[in-house]
Amino acid sequence: MHIGVPREIKNHEYRVGLTPTAVREVCQHGHQVTMETNAGAAIGYTDADYQAAGAAIAASPRAVFEAAEMIVKVKEPQASERALLTERHTLFTYLHLAPDEPQTAELVDSGAACIAYETVTDSHGRLPLLAPMSEVAGRLSIQAGAHCLEKAMGGRGVLLGGVPGVAPANVTIIGGGVVGQNALAMAVGMGAQVTVLDKNVDTLRHLDQLYGSRITTLFSTLETVEASVVNADLVIGGVLIPGAAAPKIITRDLVSRMNEGSVLVDVAIDQGGCMDTSKPTTHAEPTYVVDGVVHYCVANMPGAVARTSTQALNNVTLPYVLQLADKGARQALQDDPHLLNGLNVCRGQVTNQHVAAARGREFVDPQEALAQL
Repeated sequence: MHIGVPREIKNHEYRVGLTPTAVREVCQHGHQVTMETNAGAAIGYTDADYQAAGAAIAASPRAVFEAAEMIVKVKEPQASERALLTERHTLFTYLHLAPDEPQTAELVDSGAACIAYETVTDSHGRLPLLAPMSEVAGRLSIQAGAHCLEKAMGGRGVLLGGVPGVAPANVTIIGGGVVGQNALAMAVGMGAQVTVLDKNVDTLRHLDQLYGSRITTLFSTLETVEASVVNADLVIGGVLIPGAAAPKIITRDLVSRMNEGSVLVDVAIDQGGCMDTSKPTTHAEPTYVVDGVVHYCVANMPGAVARTSTQALNNVTLPYVLQLADKGARQALQDDPHLLNGLNVCRGQVTNQHVAAARGREFVDPQEALAQL
């Protein structure tokens, strides 16, 4: 199979779909790889590195798309990239279609088979291709939130861990999943006073066993969310329903009752955000203020640490890239029901129930759509 990797063009996105190490593995399996020139240059992977690994270098994204059967990316294809997709392509990347009608419509129109990293599952019902970026985003959320709390950034002027004689910041983490657990580790490590809310008592029990009296765990209800958010200096939103739009946990009224200069970090923004006042931002302009509260809603947070993120992502995506290339997309998807869960759009049809519901489109069983590949 011929695999193409274009340079990411989303604002301040420096990750790359395949590292030179991954390219070498793909080529060892007998496949061809075409990289767009400078696709990995921003994080230290030169065209020469890719050529040494066995890849060809193309001068433009059009040349990559025209050469390749499978396109491997990191972020969702932008409009100019979607225009290059055809029904002969398999697209393998993050998509986050539930809140994004323009992308959904254009991927449907392309006829391509589009597999979303974030809805591929494993035998335990987990999301193995989302997990490493959720780990990165969870850890970054505390780092970014601590920075936003600085007075020069519009924050309250509070040091996350405090100092002797001065109380630490109050941090509220909504959601005890991968994002929440990684945010928790960082916040506790920096000395903050942390409250974690979740609807899964087993999750809360596990976190209590890990951290004991260093944290407070609360079952998530309207009352506990309101009390925790109003009193927080920093709130991390890490709620996820796989493939679906994120539920709105924090209302506009609740934001208006928060202390001026407090900070909201919405890690669920890729799926529409879990706060009424959230809207996507970029690394170029990461924050805005609503009712005196600083909002950090960067839609590609892991792009800030692009080299670490790229390596972590390739560790989990490479086996699937090889599976798709070795067997062909149709056979690979038929053989692996967990990979099949990643198929969101195929031959002009929406094949993920959550995406179909969010976008008001007809759901087509992915096995039925596969027959058309």
